[in-house]
Amino acid sequence: MSSNLVKGTAILTIGLFLSKALGLLYVIPFYAIVGEENIGLYQYAYIPYNLALAVAISGAPLAISKFVSKYNAVGDYATGRKLMKSGMLVMTVTGIMSFLVLFFMAEPIANLVIRDDEQIFTVEEIKTVIRWVSFALLAVPLMSIVRGYLQGNQKFEPTSVSQLVEQIVRIIVVLIGAYIVVNVLDLSPRTAVNFAVFAAFIGALAGLVVLYRYWLKYKPEFENLYANSPPASDITFIDMYKEVIGYTIPFVLVGVINPLYQFVDMITFNDAMKSIGQSGVTDIYLTMLNFLTHKVVMIPVMVATGFSMALIPVITGYYTKKDQKGITRSLDQTFQIMIFLTVPMVIGLMVLSNEFYTFLYSENPVGSQVLASYAPVAILFALFTVTAAILQGINKHKWIVFTSLAGLLVKMIINVPLIKIFEVNGAIAATAIGYGIAVSINLFVIFKVLHYHSQMVLRRIILIAIFNVIMFVAVHFTLKGLLAISPVDGKMQALLYVLICAFVGAVIYGALSLKSGLAQKLFGDRLTRITKKFGFGG
Repeated sequence: MSSNLVKGTAILTIGLFLSKALGLLYVIPFYAIVGEENIGLYQYAYIPYNLALAVAISGAPLAISKFVSKYNAVGDYATGRKLMKSGMLVMTVTGIMSFLVLFFMAEPIANLVIRDDEQIFTVEEIKTVIRWVSFALLAVPLMSIVRGYLQGNQKFEPTSVSQLVEQIVRIIVVLIGAYIVVNVLDLSPRTAVNFAVFAAFIGALAGLVVLYRYWLKYKPEFENLYANSPPASDITFIDMYKEVIGYTIPFVLVGVINPLYQFVDMITFNDAMKSIGQSGVTDIYLTMLNFLTHKVVMIPVMVATGFSMALIPVITGYYTKKDQKGITRSLDQTFQIMIFLTVPMVIGLMVLSNEFYTFLYSENPVGSQVLASYAPVAILFALFTVTAAILQGINKHKWIVFTSLAGLLVKMIINVPLIKIFEVNGAIAATAIGYGIAVSINLFVIFKVLHYHSQMVLRRIILIAIFNVIMFVAVHFTLKGLLAISPVDGKMQALLYVLICAFVGAVIYGALSLKSGLAQKLFGDRLTRITKKFGFGG
């Protein structure tokens, strides 16, 4: 079973990574089709949609998976089937209700974000694009319960494949549809954006088709288990959903917190910018912050947390057995891997912000500066995700609720004053402060509850910092040398400079980490055996 779990986790992680990577890459051609000014409509639709989606389903697959696997473990396959059947109805109703709420709230939301006639978009345009994206809520919640049920039966491939197919179909529809609308039908790029957000619904339907095909594949196996199962336990539907909701709430909050921070920016940024006479650029600046640079900043978060989150179940096991040495060792490794992977990527984004932004979108000094300022916040995003997961693992769910809401409240209080003083950087600073408070309290609780204190981690973090300073200097001067030879002129040259500088940084950081033995200590015996063959320390 443990090998199945490892394999399943790997499948889910790879599928999620590919899905997220595609979610960034498609923005490049889409940006080229609709232009910088019009792509802002896209983020105005997706932030409220992500919020509604997080509330509707966030945590549902994991919670249902946990419920089903719990009863399957004692041979009670009928109770899991009972949840599945009722859950299909519940999620259908949830999806319809979420759709209706977002559809009819579209105009009030639009009135919140359009604060001045000088802004690029109108209330009608924002309302329309939100309504188009809301249709996806009719299909996505239904997918979540099927994925959860299959995962509970140790079937991880359907979730991964359906996520990937959903994303690929959505991207194909977005790009081909936008191209046809703009270049063949000669309609407005804003019409293309409406069609593009509706593609989320088409992608969700494709995901459902994939899940249905997997369901047919596994149906004989499930029917056999169900036929040999004792009658379903006498647990009532109320108790059943009370248990599922108990599993779900912490996942909902962790899943929804980042969209909530973005929503705070969405409803306050334009008004604050209007008050300082910046209505003409506020839509573009908000798009840079909440959509264009945010997608890039989340890359190091995704990579680092993917590695470190795999250790969370191990920490939970040690906590259950009250194994203090195991807890300390696992926490040491979790924090070190996260910092080891996140910091160099953040530094790379900061140093190469102009080249990254030029390659992904277009040359824009403001966009590059926003990316450089926003990149360090990725470290706090990653720390919050990891520390919240640790608190979930040790059943400190109330602290997750408290720290998440405390950080969000601070963001809400200081956001407008900071935007008025520092414009986009003010919104970034408010996000950093809010997350910083949440992370600090999370760490305090972890240290207190788990009696965790590690001088070794502090020494390692200092060592990682030294390596990053050396890498930073090397990359900085490499870039200066390249720019002295030829300033960046176009996307391909920007990409070339990114690749050259990334190679230099990776070689230096990798060599320092391997020669010191740090990488081997973090990533285990297999890496040690490989590196010894090349003469690096173990």
